[in-house]
Amino acid sequence: MEHISDNIQEVLDNIKQAAEKVGRNKDDITLIAVSKTKPVEYIEEAMRSNILDMGENKVQEIRHKYEVLGDKVKWHMIGHLQTNKVKYIVDKVCLIHSVDSLKLAEKINSEAIKADKIMDILIQLNVANEDTKFGLMTDELTNFITAVSKLSNLRIKGLMTIAPYVTDSEDNRHIFREIKQLAVDIKRKNIDNVNMDILSMGMTNDYMVAIEEGSTMVRVGTGIFGKRDYNKR
Repeated sequence: MEHISDNIQEVLDNIKQAAEKVGRNKDDITLIAVSKTKPVEYIEEAMRSNILDMGENKVQEIRHKYEVLGDKVKWHMIGHLQTNKVKYIVDKVCLIHSVDSLKLAEKINSEAIKADKIMDILIQLNVANEDTKFGLMTDELTNFITAVSKLSNLRIKGLMTIAPYVTDSEDNRHIFREIKQLAVDIKRKNIDNVNMDILSMGMTNDYMVAIEEGSTMVRVGTGIFGKRDYNKR
């Protein structure tokens, strides 16, 4: 845990470097610390370095950690979300990154209505067409966004993708570039209740390339907290 603050500083330095390389402002990029499987003490250590955006994959982890920390941090649901668990987190998270079906969007909307909340969401894309990953195919995007935009208590804020794990981050550059272009194309359509302000893309092994290609949110877990321990929940 003693290395967390140093790791955060290194990541922030890298974000600044990547942003400056392409003439962007580092302040336009949000660092989400992926705290899944990590104990609350690790999150509190990150908070001491002023990192307040936390990404979680599992509903039960958000519920557990929320009991301790509440809204002192901004909780992001970045993992696959089952419709029967939506009700447990709508009142707790600031952004759901992983919306990839109309059924899920409709469920989030209905629970947001009950909670009297407008829920911000991202549409998850599977640009690499990986069988093991969730997300829409790119040719489904426009019709899907048009349908979801009509739901009263949802706001589409942008796109998210989980790129393949690669040893050379350059191998994912074309994916990030494609997501950015899709966002530009959607923005041009001027669909009501839709904007493309957020591009959630890039993780520990490729976030600098993602920033160079337009990412506004990077999700870094291992680079901050170290390797995950899946025996801890």
